[in-house]
Amino acid sequence: MSKNYIQIDAKDNIIVAITALSKGTVVTIAGKQIVLQQDIKQKHKFALHDFNPADKIFMYGVLIGKATTTIKAGSAITTENIKHASSDFTNQKKEFVWSTPNISKFKDKTFNGYHRKDGKVGTANYWLVIPLTFCENRNIDVIEAALAEKLGYQTKKDFAVDTDALIKQYKARAHKDDILNTPIITSHEEMAKNRVFPNVDGIKFLKHDGGCGGIRQDSETLCKLLAGYICNPNVAGATILSLGCQNAQISMMQEAILAIDPSTTKPVYYLEQQRSLSERNFIEEAVKHTFLGLIEANKITRKPAPLHKLVLGLECGGSDGFSGISANPALGYASDLLVALGGSPVLAEFPELNGVEQEIINRCVTEEDSKKFYNLMRAYSAAAVAVGSGFENNPSPGNIKDGLITDAMKSAGAAKKGGTSPVVSVLDYTEQVTKPGLNLLCTPGNDVESTTGLVGSGCNVVVFTTGLGTPTGNPVAPVLKMSSNTNLYQRMQDIIDINAGTVISGEDTIETMGEKILEHIIKVASGELASKAVIHGNNDFIPWKRGVSL
Repeated sequence: MSKNYIQIDAKDNIIVAITALSKGTVVTIAGKQIVLQQDIKQKHKFALHDFNPADKIFMYGVLIGKATTTIKAGSAITTENIKHASSDFTNQKKEFVWSTPNISKFKDKTFNGYHRKDGKVGTANYWLVIPLTFCENRNIDVIEAALAEKLGYQTKKDFAVDTDALIKQYKARAHKDDILNTPIITSHEEMAKNRVFPNVDGIKFLKHDGGCGGIRQDSETLCKLLAGYICNPNVAGATILSLGCQNAQISMMQEAILAIDPSTTKPVYYLEQQRSLSERNFIEEAVKHTFLGLIEANKITRKPAPLHKLVLGLECGGSDGFSGISANPALGYASDLLVALGGSPVLAEFPELNGVEQEIINRCVTEEDSKKFYNLMRAYSAAAVAVGSGFENNPSPGNIKDGLITDAMKSAGAAKKGGTSPVVSVLDYTEQVTKPGLNLLCTPGNDVESTTGLVGSGCNVVVFTTGLGTPTGNPVAPVLKMSSNTNLYQRMQDIIDINAGTVISGEDTIETMGEKILEHIIKVASGELASKAVIHGNNDFIPWKRGVSL
């Protein structure tokens, strides 16, 4: 893709500028010459022919907007001259045929993971400490301060500060030069070497603002989400802190876990503060039970596992005009490879499937799932309209600035993460991934809320595409950030794991980039590489309360 501009689909009547193009430049599209009427910024689009008001505008082969004014061929497409529009859809499936990709490079490969008794395999091994209500967040902080760095785990950063060394120097009446020359920073890698429990990747503290107040369904949904985290294969067990009087009761939590895994044997310790002798006693018990849990979790080691044990979350955020051309379709090809290998990629963010609903409905294997997806999309769209913020309001200021000016345009590119394979299951929020193949999960468009939901439904690794950059991570699953353009990768190598900008420059095809993505996933899943989000301690966790969130 080394040209200065591209027509993505033969049906498209707007063209993407791969590089900035100057007014007066003559471009040739399908034998037709066009003179640019103005400067076109990189990643933005220009008209292939003249448009009249209300004319339909296509990109990625689908309807993404309508002209609001007269637009001359070669003019920039902007928020001033088009508005959002998308094709309607029905719950009637049309014929669909999938071409399976070549998996010869991967058919005999494995990853080294943590095998659980329920047959799932983790890409990491964590212990969780979870409050059932926000009232316990302060106690969670106390427990974190008591355990994390002392056991060799990071907290909010990719290094530890050894203040004890300075105190020791002070008590020894050391000269100020000795104090200044005392090393007190321990890197992420050094901390990992010095862990008390080397087979445990960390203790994660899932603070939140729920569990009480609101409506009863909020607490039920929260318990189902937290149960999904406890049952996630990347988790060895958990310590649960309850106040006692909140809506999210211990019994509700236990029922949610049993609904996912009726024969669960994972250790989960429940502690209720209102039944404790004192706050000090309550925290002491929590620390001791967590420590005992870590002893047991440390007994498990990594062993080879087939690639079909990977449950891959497909996420995007901070998207740009290249996301749907490079990073997303390359991740989609990796998704197709994983499906062909028997694995389970999961596509989420339902507000960002606006305009491609019919294609997805056609790909659903069963009528039941096509109707479920239809109903979920209609309900979400209606809820957004009811509060005065329909899907057309989805693109963020950053999206628009970098060329994604309607929701349908953004969605058509975002959906590319799901590849081309059949949809084997449509899941509502907190429902668990149980079938091999491409799954759809109803989550909001908000990046962190969506990623939180993906991991809560069973994903053991996530790939997050971005064109603008984001430090987002997750407490339980490694999140690999992939840039859509090389400029971003070069500027933010500290938080970006993979560069798909080589597709734009022509160094890679979608297929070769997709293979590189899967290779990278395997290394991270095996513990050979740490994702940048893990290194930096990005443990973003935001439960969705099922309100409208674009």
